[in-house]
Amino acid sequence: MIGTQIGAGRQILRHAHCLANASDAAANLVAELGPDLALVQVFASPEADFPALMARLAARLGDTPLLGCTTAGEILAEYVEGHILAVGFPERDFAARVVPIKDLSHLSPPDIVTAMIGTRNALADDHPDMAHEFAHLMIDGGSFREDALMEIVAHGLGPVPLFGGSAGDGQNFGTTYLAFGGQVLSNAAALTFLRSHCPVRVFSMDHLDVGDTKMVVTRADPDRRQVFEINAAPAATEYARILGMPLEQIDPMIFAAHPLVVQAGGRHHVRSIQRVENGTDLIFFSAIDEGVVLTRAIPRDMVTALATDLAALADPVPPQAILACDCILRRVQARQSQRERDVSQVLKQHGVLGFSSYGEQFGAMHVNLTMTGIAIYPPPDGESS
Repeated sequence: MIGTQIGAGRQILRHAHCLANASDAAANLVAELGPDLALVQVFASPEADFPALMARLAARLGDTPLLGCTTAGEILAEYVEGHILAVGFPERDFAARVVPIKDLSHLSPPDIVTAMIGTRNALADDHPDMAHEFAHLMIDGGSFREDALMEIVAHGLGPVPLFGGSAGDGQNFGTTYLAFGGQVLSNAAALTFLRSHCPVRVFSMDHLDVGDTKMVVTRADPDRRQVFEINAAPAATEYARILGMPLEQIDPMIFAAHPLVVQAGGRHHVRSIQRVENGTDLIFFSAIDEGVVLTRAIPRDMVTALATDLAALADPVPPQAILACDCILRRVQARQSQRERDVSQVLKQHGVLGFSSYGEQFGAMHVNLTMTGIAIYPPPDGESS
């Protein structure tokens, strides 16, 4: 069990972690986090008894807002699995309010947008001394509803920078869970607005260049993100043909090493494949539709790209905390290429905390194969007591 300061100087964020099967997890996590927290977020391995964990944490934290989700791996300044990470936002520097979205199957755009605007305005009115704001989204990664929700969120977000991640179930791609306090749900999301004395920078990083090989989705079920045909041929068969390998070799490691992107608004956006279904269909992590033109992406060296991008966050001053959501396929690719230890060394150098996700949210978009997160910087002198 460890609860430590990130960076030098004052303690911007608090964190604690333990093994997923620890019998005294809730008690020790709360003790390590300490009192006077504006928000606690929990990222738990699917190996944990998630309902029991969240119920015990809620009982011990009392009125402190508590959110949690299951993961596809944890980041404790390195890639780990089988752990629970709890992150605390101290009241001295943060204030938070949550917009709960407890049924993604029945989204009401007017209600959600109204709740977003009201929550953001109330937070600003209550904490006018906190000049910086951001939003965090935690969402069921098995719901296939991230894109639909982000379309609504875009109308209520305004200038607030947002990052987030889709809850995971390891590499099982089964049921994922969220928790509002001790209430555990699937098919739900939690949108949290935060204000802070600390300057922040929301970021999204990848390690991809756009290649020349293009393909067209010719038959698909957008609601399930299921592609039946590419170039008028069975989807998985055609994908394998383009890669020059047998269909039976197609697996998550291949998807991670050979991602696909779409071009929109002058930028590329990854459309990662999650799995093969029914032998020849492809299930994607994010929105897909008939007529979409996919382009094969060419990965750069992940370690070099990550080190460069994280180092850039230190201009002009280093952040004192980095909280990130990192696509599961990046972890898969690092493992496949035997670079997992090297990636972990970069994460450790920069003190990155967070979890591996089934998708990431950046601004008003749902993205894949990225590391998306927030860098938090020391507050200006005199901004907090």
